[in-house]
Amino acid sequence: MKKTLTAIYWKLIFQSIIVGALVGAVVGAFRWGLEYVTNCWQKVFSNAHENAVWFVVIVIGFILISVISGLLVKRHPHVGGSGIPEVKLELAGKLSLNWWPTLWRKFIGGILTIGSGLFLGPEGPSLQMGAMVGKGVAQGFKQSKTNARVLLASGGASGLAAAFGAPLAGSMFILEAVFRDFAPRVWMTALAGAISANFVVSNMFGQHEALPLHYGHMLPLNLYWHLVILGLLIGLLGHLYKVGLFSIKKIYAKITFLPSWLYSLIPLAILIPIAYYMPAITGSGSRLIMALNKMIGPLGWTVVGMLGIYYLIRLVFSIVSYDSGVPSGVFLPVLTLGAVIGATYGAFMAQLGLLPERYIINLIIFSLAGAFASVIHAPFTAILLIAEMVGSIFQLMPLAVVAFIALLVDDFMGGHPIYDQLANLMEKSGDYHEERTGRQDQITLPVYEDSKLVGKKIAEIKWPENTLVRMIRRNSEDLIPVGKTIIQAGDMLVIEVDEGERGKIYNAMKKLQGVELDG
Repeated sequence: MKKTLTAIYWKLIFQSIIVGALVGAVVGAFRWGLEYVTNCWQKVFSNAHENAVWFVVIVIGFILISVISGLLVKRHPHVGGSGIPEVKLELAGKLSLNWWPTLWRKFIGGILTIGSGLFLGPEGPSLQMGAMVGKGVAQGFKQSKTNARVLLASGGASGLAAAFGAPLAGSMFILEAVFRDFAPRVWMTALAGAISANFVVSNMFGQHEALPLHYGHMLPLNLYWHLVILGLLIGLLGHLYKVGLFSIKKIYAKITFLPSWLYSLIPLAILIPIAYYMPAITGSGSRLIMALNKMIGPLGWTVVGMLGIYYLIRLVFSIVSYDSGVPSGVFLPVLTLGAVIGATYGAFMAQLGLLPERYIINLIIFSLAGAFASVIHAPFTAILLIAEMVGSIFQLMPLAVVAFIALLVDDFMGGHPIYDQLANLMEKSGDYHEERTGRQDQITLPVYEDSKLVGKKIAEIKWPENTLVRMIRRNSEDLIPVGKTIIQAGDMLVIEVDEGERGKIYNAMKKLQGVELDG
């Protein structure tokens, strides 16, 4: 038994390395295309300052972007948005996409829309494209449904790792926020794929941090009270971001003068004056983050006000951009909002004489983690992601403090992980027909401390129809359960189900446990 399991693990790891290498090449090309298109549009807007005729090029170009990306989404609706909710539903057995049509449409649509300068991020499309590569490789190797999901998860981790040069964060995000399966074969393959993808991308673009915000002064303990205020502020504003995102979706749904596949004309029209007058704040936000510390320069209330205006524009327009339904992501826009909050707060406190100016860069970096944690509810990923993107593990404690407080504030206000909300919304509005296929599949579910299953015997539990508890993973052992086996907190239940009923049984198990498996 041990030898067979070891052989399966090694086979999956080898295949995940192949997945990672392919994902690295795909996302590397995606990043190159984004950079090229972004630079082209920057030159066009720069030329418009010299000659107004270039506005004709801008208008025609933006209309073409809207039409092309809209048609791509119209034919395949799941190409729109970040793609991470789709990956979550795929891993839960509630959705199945054709990998190749999704992959190439996301690639082209993402380059066109994100490269235009809209306040959108590349990470969601990168993760979904990576997952689709994983799915394609799994089909090529004729893997079982269970192992295919493992490779799909590995591809998702690889996509995020390639997008940000963050293999540890890419792996952790899949485990913490998307798949929520910490089984060895999942985390081992996810990490192997992420490392492979990052190796390929590093050879394409060189080894450098995504956000090289270097800070050499350690925030002293007597200034830690700033972290508490900052965490509270970021948690509140992060909650506001999610409320706004789902509110604007409802407004878009009421628009009748445009078909839904052309909603992107609205943010693209708004983008024209923003890109003309304030080009530094356009795009996903990485340029703005890198420029924040330099903007502060000679401090003054004018700078504080300017940063506040930047935040409001980024907040509103990033929501308007994303809710138009184009292929895009929210990671970097959310991180940018966090960075601007940190810069604004730091500049404000420095102006009052309550914070030395040299520590503003610290607050900017800590705020990145806080914004990510409050919106996405993945604090461990937040800490790892910022450490890898900045290229430093200097002062992890303040990162954790701000992330933890921001998460608590959003949770206290009734907030949920944004990708869970988007997936639930998609699941309710989608047309998912689950029927028995006669093909075997399995679900691996954790048993939490407060689960209603803890302390009960297998025979005492009314399991969902057509299910079989095939195995219990306890510590480092795999147990074959019998009727008298008592379930313990920390167990991993391996449940055999029909392939077509996986999503339905997953939901039934959530109710049976009495706890939220989705976080």
